[in-house]
Amino acid sequence: MADVFVLNPPVTKDFCRSARWAARSRGRVQRHPDWLLTAVAVLEKAGLEVDFLDGAAINCGQRKVALALEKSSPALFVVHTTTPSIDSDLGYASLAREFLPDCRTVAVGPHVTAEPEDTLKRANGVLDVVVKGEYDYTLLELAELAASGWSTRRLSQVSGISYFDEFSELAHAPPRPYLDVNELPFPAWRHIDPRSYRDAGKRFPFITLISGRGCFGRCTFCRDVPLMEGRKLRMRSPELVVDEIEYDLALFPHLKEVMFETDTFTAIPRHVEGVCEEILRRGLEITWSCNCRTDMDLRLLPLMKKAGCRMLMVGFEFGTQEALNSVNKGTTLEHSIRFAKEAERIGFTVHGCFMFGAPGETLESARKTIEFAKSLPIDTVQFSGICAYPGTEMYEWARARGFLLPNTWREWVDENWEQTTVLNYSELSKEEIDGLIDRGLKEFYLRPKQMLRMALAIRRIDDLKRKLYGFVSFSEYLSRRTPGWNQTYHNKLTNSGYWY
Repeated sequence: MADVFVLNPPVTKDFCRSARWAARSRGRVQRHPDWLLTAVAVLEKAGLEVDFLDGAAINCGQRKVALALEKSSPALFVVHTTTPSIDSDLGYASLAREFLPDCRTVAVGPHVTAEPEDTLKRANGVLDVVVKGEYDYTLLELAELAASGWSTRRLSQVSGISYFDEFSELAHAPPRPYLDVNELPFPAWRHIDPRSYRDAGKRFPFITLISGRGCFGRCTFCRDVPLMEGRKLRMRSPELVVDEIEYDLALFPHLKEVMFETDTFTAIPRHVEGVCEEILRRGLEITWSCNCRTDMDLRLLPLMKKAGCRMLMVGFEFGTQEALNSVNKGTTLEHSIRFAKEAERIGFTVHGCFMFGAPGETLESARKTIEFAKSLPIDTVQFSGICAYPGTEMYEWARARGFLLPNTWREWVDENWEQTTVLNYSELSKEEIDGLIDRGLKEFYLRPKQMLRMALAIRRIDDLKRKLYGFVSFSEYLSRRTPGWNQTYHNKLTNSGYWY
């Protein structure tokens, strides 16, 4: 028996719950449940017995979840949620209540943080509590209540939750103050196998590491910062960050790479310097990658390279300054050009993230984004339509103006649970944005120059395997696209005169 059962629930094959876009990604990426397993580590550090199941990563069915629940028999059931899968996720809360009538049920994640009232109502009594924002220590308090005596009076003393009180009225507790990230234990990785998580861009197997929470940026499309992390950067000490790397390597000696999944790892130069110098001081031979902005201090790049950094995941976002300004990105095209040239000069692999669908976007400005991506000396790209998730500024802006298409949460993905455009403008339709994504991917990758660049980057058998995985995933994605797109939107885009 366990005190707590934490479920990252299955939805459909290859559905990635922990990424910034909850969907089946075009590259069939599966990301580690780092936030969930940090919360599990908090519970275990307090002496609680925790069972964890990442149903999304292992693509299990409802029967396996039911058997695991029955065997665990916990006092508290915790389910991770996403926007498109919310109804399916709540189905597992219902399953827990069916097998264990006395078990208390809790939902966590950005979606329920943004929509606590809707979540509790659609749960129809099978969900006791929604935890909003950072849930690490909130879950600990709820687990203690589940074990010692659950009541709405006692719930009222727990910060950061929503629930129905004894009068069936919706109650919102005060927000929980943001925690000190240096107090968090390392994720309880013992509950997973890193080989269940793939990404064609990362060396396999890899693990994620969050070196801090929060961001100073004001990007209107960002979901996790306003809902989960806050606008203030909270970085862990460099010593703790490198301690975690050593902890990961001790658990999984076969790891090939660590991915710093921190939103803006390079935002504070002294933090980056501290981490790099600590890696070098300890003589760690580890390859790592990180997320960064184009306006980072480029003087950090040589030190990062020396300390083992291989790849930079970069939010270039758009190819026009007007689009960047419209989403409050806070960067310029000049930043992007300087960054890409310097990163190439030093020898980094660069993955560029680009989007379509900014306020005021047109076919012409979208074409400029594709051309801009092709002009940069970068290795791989992803193109996406802006996904205006509930709780973001973009969501509120688009909904108020009638630009938001979905009528249900399920429609935040398409019928195959793949990423799909949720915005529709008079100047740029949903169908056009979806077509631009496919066109951008094809134009970027199918250039002889780019294919040669990628071929020359293959220096070891692992590189070849990753490229083949990415090629197969990309081909599967394209094969499922609407067959008529090429005729309809190729003709429209070509005839517009924007492409030649």
